[in-house]
Amino acid sequence: MKNSIVVFLFIFIFTNVQAQKNKFNLLIGTYTQTCESKGIYVYDFDSKTGNFSFKNATEKVVNPSYLTVSKDNNFVYSVNESGAESTVSSFSYNSSSGKLDLINKQSSKGADPCYIINDEKNVIVANYSGGNISVFGKNNDGGLTEAKQVIQHYGKGTNMQRQEGPHVHMVHFSPDQKFVLANDLGNDKVYSYAYNPAAANTVLVLKDSISVKSGSGPRHLTFSKNGKFVYLLQELDGALTVFSYSNGKLKKIDETTILAKDFKGTFSSADIHISPDGRFLYASNRGQANTITIYKILKNGKLLLKGQSSTLGKGPRNFAIDPTGNFLLAAHQYTNDIVIFKRNKTTGALTDTGKKITLCSPVCLVFTKN
Repeated sequence: MKNSIVVFLFIFIFTNVQAQKNKFNLLIGTYTQTCESKGIYVYDFDSKTGNFSFKNATEKVVNPSYLTVSKDNNFVYSVNESGAESTVSSFSYNSSSGKLDLINKQSSKGADPCYIINDEKNVIVANYSGGNISVFGKNNDGGLTEAKQVIQHYGKGTNMQRQEGPHVHMVHFSPDQKFVLANDLGNDKVYSYAYNPAAANTVLVLKDSISVKSGSGPRHLTFSKNGKFVYLLQELDGALTVFSYSNGKLKKIDETTILAKDFKGTFSSADIHISPDGRFLYASNRGQANTITIYKILKNGKLLLKGQSSTLGKGPRNFAIDPTGNFLLAAHQYTNDIVIFKRNKTTGALTDTGKKITLCSPVCLVFTKN
């Protein structure tokens, strides 16, 4: 009898531990002025089944359209995209309950921040309309110092409606954290800054820049798993450029497009991610396209087209692959939902699970430990 109880307890504990390994927190940033939203939402997500449940939410946080989580999982930083009045916010974060409490906020020092990253020392923000990059230090309580560096970009592009001036659309650490790459949609350049995390006011120092095709509008990039290649998605012409990468410098080696051969409608390239195993690359497109294009990554870094899937919604501004690689979640800004796709790890293909999270204008998805 005692042996049976011990075996039962062992099975129960083992099953519970395994179930917890499948669970992650899904943080969701939203736009709050087009429909009813509290700001940042936290859901429990099961990476084995694709099931989810609401966990927590902030109150009255304005347009937290992009988020980043500290390495220790104790703090969340968000932009608050609101024209000239834009700010950057810091929150304490309890991953067990999903509770977020505001610590402080600072002026973003540039209009309409659209991307944010952080490490142990700093929080770095791309200001789209401001055309600049702002660097904030971290206080001991996880809060933000005032901006200790602001780097202004200059120049414009050939698309007079979208490239009338600089528009920084992304900042991204290199895998070794020695550089920060910055995409400027407005002047068709990718900048490479040497990163000096402990510096008082020269945290970022320009090392190099590379121009891409005129009028293409570089939006988002991602690094290959081995750090040797960079994949750059251009918003205005649908181009997807492959670069070799070494010590802060990019060299173009190939280029393709995320547009289908027979596509004639409006489009607006959006987000780009690589599967956790490093084998497949995914890129989303908005406008009348509303697709995710799938590529296999070859050994030489180049891309092989594998297919294209409808995102089953409008405006897939952001998407995320869960840490196990089992599911891809597409956040739709205009149909107010997050569609959950099962991902085939062998072929890279996406299949609709029929599951979706209904939420006001979701535009940023971040997985964290539960």
